[in-house]
Amino acid sequence: MPIIYSTSHDGIDWAALKAALAADSFDNGRTALQMELSFRASFRCVYAFDEAEVVGTARALSDGVCNAYIVDMWTHSKHRRRGIGRRMMDLLCESLAGQHVYLFTDDQEAFYAECGFAPRGVGLERIVGRWLRDDSK
Repeated sequence: MPIIYSTSHDGIDWAALKAALAADSFDNGRTALQMELSFRASFRCVYAFDEAEVVGTARALSDGVCNAYIVDMWTHSKHRRRGIGRRMMDLLCESLAGQHVYLFTDDQEAFYAECGFAPRGVGLERIVGRWLRDDSK
């Protein structure tokens, strides 16, 4: 069965996606609801499906004019090295024409270089308040 790509949030089982990310050691601690809110608030998202299972995600945060940032780029480990991540990046970047697109990676520089990204500057971070504040509790 071929991998199907979608930019729609329709049909995403957020609890199942959260569980898949955790099982694949790619969980940053968000609840399923927080993950859904994060993805829905994004400029654009791409999902890769193997039948009904989400096996890849990528999303862009953007001002829609000149700056974008890519986050939550994930391909399930059992599906890697099949072009899925590259296709998601291409689909994501199609909507970012004319923009400076930035991302951060700890260990995938070669992959992103193959996607056309080049090292630039130094990434810095700051957490404001408590990480992953959950107002639902």
